[in-house]
Amino acid sequence: MAPRSEPPFRADHVGSLLRPPELLAARAEHAAGRISDEQLRAVEDDAVRSAIALQEEVGLLAVTDGELRRASWHMDFIYALGGIEPSDEMAVRSTFHNSGGTLEFAPPMAVVRSPITLQRTIFAEAFEFLADEVSPGSTPKLTIPSPSMVHYRGGRSAVSAETYPDMEVFWSDLAAAYAEEVRRLAELGCTYLQVDDITLAYVNDPQQRAMLDARGESGESQHLTYIATLNAALRERPDGLTVTTHTCRGNFRSSWVASGGYDFVAEALFSELEVDGFFMEFDDDRSGGFEPLRFVPKGKTVVLGLVTTKRGELETKDSIKRRIEEAARFVDVDQLCLSPQCGFSSTSDGNSITVDEQRAKLRLVVETAAEVWGD
Repeated sequence: MAPRSEPPFRADHVGSLLRPPELLAARAEHAAGRISDEQLRAVEDDAVRSAIALQEEVGLLAVTDGELRRASWHMDFIYALGGIEPSDEMAVRSTFHNSGGTLEFAPPMAVVRSPITLQRTIFAEAFEFLADEVSPGSTPKLTIPSPSMVHYRGGRSAVSAETYPDMEVFWSDLAAAYAEEVRRLAELGCTYLQVDDITLAYVNDPQQRAMLDARGESGESQHLTYIATLNAALRERPDGLTVTTHTCRGNFRSSWVASGGYDFVAEALFSELEVDGFFMEFDDDRSGGFEPLRFVPKGKTVVLGLVTTKRGELETKDSIKRRIEEAARFVDVDQLCLSPQCGFSSTSDGNSITVDEQRAKLRLVVETAAEVWGD
C-alpha cells in the first residue's frame, strides 16, 4: 500500500465547510442592501482564505473554497445555466430525517423555460481565486452539481414542453452545456473536478423509485439516463483533468432524505459511469454494506465516506481501520481512499457541528489515511 500523488487522494474530502458567522452576517447585510457587492466579496475572500488555511493546516492535499460563496451546493450553479429560472410556484417539499424527527425544506424549483446553454463559465472567478491562494503542493478542487440535478426534483413538469417536446433534445443540450463548462474549467487550470450527484444514491431507496414511477418516469431505469448524460458531458474532457463523483442520501442541517445500500445502482454506477473515482457515503447502517464494491473495476478509486459530518462525536481510528478492512474484502485496498461522508455545510445553514469538531474530523481523516496507506 502506498500514498497517492494524484487525486483522489488517500485523505480527501467532499468540499463544503461551515460558513463563519461574519460571512453569514455579511450576506444578510448584502441581501438587505446595506453593503455593496464589493464589500460582500471582500468578506467572502477572507473567509475562503481561512478555509484554505484550515485544510492545509490539517494536511489535506485537495483544497476547496468550502463552497463559501454559495447559498447551496447545487442551485447557484444550476440557476447560472442559460434557459433555467427559479420558480417559487413549483417548489417541491422535501422531508429530511434526523434522530430528533423530521423537518421540511422547500427550496425554489429550477425550471427550464428555454433552450439550455452555457452563457458564462460558472464559478470561474471562484476557482481562479482559489487557485491563486492555495500553497504550492496543494491541488485546488472544484465541486459542481451533476446534470441530473437539473431534472430530478421536478422531472418532466419542470422542463417546458414547448421548448423541449422531445426530452432527448433536452438531455443532449444539457450534456453539451456541461461539456463546454468542463472544457472551460480545464482551460482555467482546473485539474480536479468533483461532480456531486445525490440521485445515484437516492434511487437505491424504494420510496424514491416509487416517486419517479408516480410522476410518469421509470424508477427502474432513470439512473441509466443520468449516467449516460454525465458520460456525454465528460466524453471529451481534456487530458490531465481528474473527475470524481460524490453520492449521498441528503445532507441538510444534519438530516437526510433517502435510505438503502448501493446495491440497486452498483453494477451500472461502477461499470458504466466514466469517472476516475467515487466518493461514497458509508457512515452508518442507513448506507448499507460494502458488498456493492465488488463491481468496482480495476483502475477506479472509491473514497470511503466513513467519518460522518452530521454529528460532532469523533470516530476512533481503530473503528475506521476496521471498516476499511471490511471494504477491502470486496475491492483492493489500494483502490480505496478515506473522506468524510459528505460536506459539512451543503447549504448556508450548515450541519449541527462546531468549527472545532469540523477541524478534528478532517484531521482524523488525514491521520488515519497516513497510518493505513503511508504518509
